[in-house]
Amino acid sequence: MYPKIQSRKIRIAIVGCGRISKNHFNSIEKHADNIELIAVCDTDSGVLAEHMERCGVPGYQSYEEMLKAEKLDLVVLCTPSGIHPEQTVIAARFKVHVMTEKPMATRWQDGVRMVRACDEAGVRLFVVKQNRRNTTLQLLKRAIGEKRFGKIHMVHLNVFWTRPQEYYDQAKWRGTWEFDGGAFMNQASHYVDLLDWLIGPVDKVQAMMGTTRDIEVEDTGVLNLRWRSGALGSMSVTMLTYPKNLEGSITILGERGSVRVGGVAVNDIQHWEFDEPKDYDQQIQSANYETTSVYGFGHPLYYKNVIEVMRGEAEPETDGREGLKSLELLIAAYLSARDGKTVSLPLEY
Repeated sequence: MYPKIQSRKIRIAIVGCGRISKNHFNSIEKHADNIELIAVCDTDSGVLAEHMERCGVPGYQSYEEMLKAEKLDLVVLCTPSGIHPEQTVIAARFKVHVMTEKPMATRWQDGVRMVRACDEAGVRLFVVKQNRRNTTLQLLKRAIGEKRFGKIHMVHLNVFWTRPQEYYDQAKWRGTWEFDGGAFMNQASHYVDLLDWLIGPVDKVQAMMGTTRDIEVEDTGVLNLRWRSGALGSMSVTMLTYPKNLEGSITILGERGSVRVGGVAVNDIQHWEFDEPKDYDQQIQSANYETTSVYGFGHPLYYKNVIEVMRGEAEPETDGREGLKSLELLIAAYLSARDGKTVSLPLEY
């Protein structure tokens, strides 16, 4: 269905040269044997000039002009989240594959529109979920896949980070419903992703949210969840932790196992206990790592899968449909908080 790129490097453009883009530039450098950066795009002329000089490639303030002028295989969207849908639809029109940072969209219907546009154009849609590649979470995913927990009874996630007012004041789009989303949709979206990826389909969501900073969206909130498996769980998120990021954790309690992965960004396995030991339990200490970045170190590993997919050698780990799962959970949480009701999934039948 999708054409394979096999006898040459994959031609990529970075769209949006802000905070997260450095992880993508770094990943492209690490995969230089397979990827070629062709162009950069940013609406800020100063930022654009800086990256044109640093990368030695043409730069464009107009996204469509870039798509017309350059022969691209893939655009990487590091732009404000609310812009991703339209940029994805435009890329699909030019028959260019899309990789988008999280969240893929800020509205449910926009996410669906992105998947549909790429399907109809016959191009790939990749949604970045680099934290899935963390060694700690790979071990946890393996244990769940091997059913070592038995029946999972309870799950709890904490995201206790900090984003001062200055963070939101960096750009007008930050902290807005249309372009950014709040603590759950933006900062904690990789943790929301774990709810489905690790535990399975969610049945019901209850949420309460609050706002302290001078922004439109929430900076604090709590979720209660019931999974279709019968497991119960919760999630606590705040961007108000004093004085710095404190914790990003997940705890899973099952009939035959208990695990807690903590640290500032699920980078430290703090408890790992099952009724039956396995050989890879010895890897627990070596899986832990120090991190100063809550983004983790998974972007180069994510790119490896994208390259293999575009070469025709693998299936995508997180495509548009996989991205919709966490977007659906996020939208359900916002609907619940707004209306004071329990929301059942799926949102559409």
